[in-house]
Amino acid sequence: QVQLEESGGDSVQAGGSLRLSCKVSSKYEPGCVGWFRQAAGKEREAIAAIYPTDGNTTYPDSVKGRFSISRDNSKSTVYLQLNSLKPEDTAMYYCATIISVRGGRNLCSEPIQSSTYQYWGRGTQVTVSS
Repeated sequence: QVQLEESGGDSVQAGGSLRLSCKVSSKYEPGCVGWFRQAAGKEREAIAAIYPTDGNTTYPDSVKGRFSISRDNSKSTVYLQLNSLKPEDTAMYYCATIISVRGGRNLCSEPIQSSTYQYWGRGTQVTVSS
């Protein structure tokens, strides 16, 4: 049984910040946890990914410098820090995970490939107004 629960989405003004949380419940060690977003009328976009075991991260160039992914393994939670938010950041933000019974290795990829993530949360809405 694998469950992911996002929280922290809100409505903020341009330039503001938010920290999103994703609590991952799984009997197996996650090989990767990623954050994605989908704006109305647009395709899903990868934001960041992290291998929780050692904290190794990867980002697309489009968000590097404004967004940051981290984890607190004691809480089984992955965070996404959103800074300098812009109206175009308005979207539903999802977390997802890659889990393998093998465990013990980083399953994140560069670039981040959404098709490799088996389990997804329901999302949390971020709305940025100007």
